[in-house]
Amino acid sequence: MLGIGVFLAGGHAGSMAQAQSADAAAETSEASEVEIIKTHGYSYFGNLSYPADYPHFNYVNPDAPKGGEISLALSGTFDSMNPYTRLGRAGALSTVMYESLLGQVLAGSGALPADQEDEMYGLLAESLEYPVTKDWVIFHMRPEARFSDGTPVTAHDVAFSHNLLLDQGLKSYAEAVRKRIPKVEVLDDHTIKFYFAEGISRRSLIDQVGTVPVWSKAWYEETGARLDESRMEISPGSGPYMLEEADPPRRITYKRNPDYWGWDLPINKGRHNFDRIRLDYFGNSDSAFAAFRAGEVTFRTESDAKQWASFYDFPAIEKGWVKREELANGQPPAMTGIVFNLGSDVFKDRRVREAVALGFNFEWTNKSLNFGLYEQQRSFATGTHLEAQGVPEGEEKAFLEGLAAELPETVLTEAPWEPHVSDPDRLVTRKTLRQAMKLLDEAGWPVGADGKRQNAKGEPLRIDFLASANADASDRALAENYISNLEKMGIDARLEIVDAAQYTKRERDRDYDLVFDGYPALTGTGTGLAQRFGSEAAEYSLFNPAGLASPVVDEIIEKSLLTESQEEEDMTVRALDRVLRHEFFVLPTGYAPDYWVAYWDMYGHPEPQPPYALGALDFWWYDAEKAAALKSAGAVR
Repeated sequence: MLGIGVFLAGGHAGSMAQAQSADAAAETSEASEVEIIKTHGYSYFGNLSYPADYPHFNYVNPDAPKGGEISLALSGTFDSMNPYTRLGRAGALSTVMYESLLGQVLAGSGALPADQEDEMYGLLAESLEYPVTKDWVIFHMRPEARFSDGTPVTAHDVAFSHNLLLDQGLKSYAEAVRKRIPKVEVLDDHTIKFYFAEGISRRSLIDQVGTVPVWSKAWYEETGARLDESRMEISPGSGPYMLEEADPPRRITYKRNPDYWGWDLPINKGRHNFDRIRLDYFGNSDSAFAAFRAGEVTFRTESDAKQWASFYDFPAIEKGWVKREELANGQPPAMTGIVFNLGSDVFKDRRVREAVALGFNFEWTNKSLNFGLYEQQRSFATGTHLEAQGVPEGEEKAFLEGLAAELPETVLTEAPWEPHVSDPDRLVTRKTLRQAMKLLDEAGWPVGADGKRQNAKGEPLRIDFLASANADASDRALAENYISNLEKMGIDARLEIVDAAQYTKRERDRDYDLVFDGYPALTGTGTGLAQRFGSEAAEYSLFNPAGLASPVVDEIIEKSLLTESQEEEDMTVRALDRVLRHEFFVLPTGYAPDYWVAYWDMYGHPEPQPPYALGALDFWWYDAEKAAALKSAGAVR
């Protein structure tokens, strides 16, 4: 209609055309003035520690030998090699074959590079470019990249993988990404452009599209496989490892691909050193530990404090065949422990959650069950500059007061929640019981004639604690003692121990009142915060086991994403930590301050270790000379 109108306007057509031409020229001029950043890596504020010509990461051994095998024992089972579906139990490390445009640490644990935070470097992409406004990003891919079947990795595969996650991936992920990334465009076989929605924060957009695993479009189209189905058959990956064997429920073996296309890249120097990574599954944690002691598996990361303190005295340790090390962990501890299901009717009232929390005595548990080796999490950013402390002041106070959502008054007038301190010599004290009982009385759960708490309808206060049969013995002991204290309060508390398959299904369905779980530590802002703590997907997100849904939290996350300086971002994250602690949905049970590792003395690792990843499967290596000595001594086969 516009064209017809201009044509019929006769004498006005020329002036209108001139005006349109001028507008277009102005837009082109304006667009040309926007600075375009071209780079070999990405961080939100543009501060990269490694230059474009970096030879390798500083912490790796670039001359690390290639070869050998590392084997780990796992408790539980698996029946699928597809980790992107809610169905079945996926095998460990089943993402290891797949790479992304920007590099990630092996199997997605820890940081890459492991000596820096919030920096990423090109892997499938040799470079990227984006305007300072971050309205879009273009990735220039490495034409030499190949899948393990020899076919090239192209921009078409990247676009296909992005869309496959939206169509068949987790609902919470797909809904969040669709709103932020409305369009992807393949410019040529090795160039791809992502467009970002207007009017939203530019946080976590470039890194989001840069870390999507890339799958073979041809394989999916030829096989008809779906991302949301449980299956053993897998698509070829482009990574340094390939699946050699998957024998459910006993074993998975990955082998290093000798024809891997990326061995000479700086990002890979000194990494991916083992010829094989073998994972053996056992029925429970005791059997898994016995396999390590016998030398059937060769590396172990210990998580059980009692075991670490008391059970590493077997002959192989005494002979020096097995090394036992405590390696520094520079990452803040995750907020893990006992998670409250906020969807349970009994936990709608915060006072009930507070009372139930008083049933856990960290000091006694740490002394009696964990040999004093654990430390207690205070916040979602324990021990970092992002931890909220004291009563809010200055910019943080002004920020909180400016929220549109209704903020509980105590957030502004009181220091943030911290775990209560109790008696290390008694499982529960009378003072603690009185505090808890007073809260339960106030919440409408008085003690009935039978000594059990009940509401006005005569319904008992019933709490089910779900636990896996594969849990460490110390976790089970913790849960049993905790249940005992809840019973002393008049609560009908029950520990439900179920097998691994049932546990996985019930946890996914959020069929519990209490469960061992948790949330990652707060290290900065990003759209992932909305998946973990936001209201939109709270009913079904697998990343939000408590089902937290808070308008205050939503608004803080939204404003945090819009911050324009590191200082402002840090302030909003501290405010988020403060409010999350007020919501009170995780009861922290303690953490090991260091990595506890034991291994048969045939491996080497960097000295010193980088702060942000253990990296045993990433940048450790096999020492053939030490391995030969162990074999000649009859220590290992």
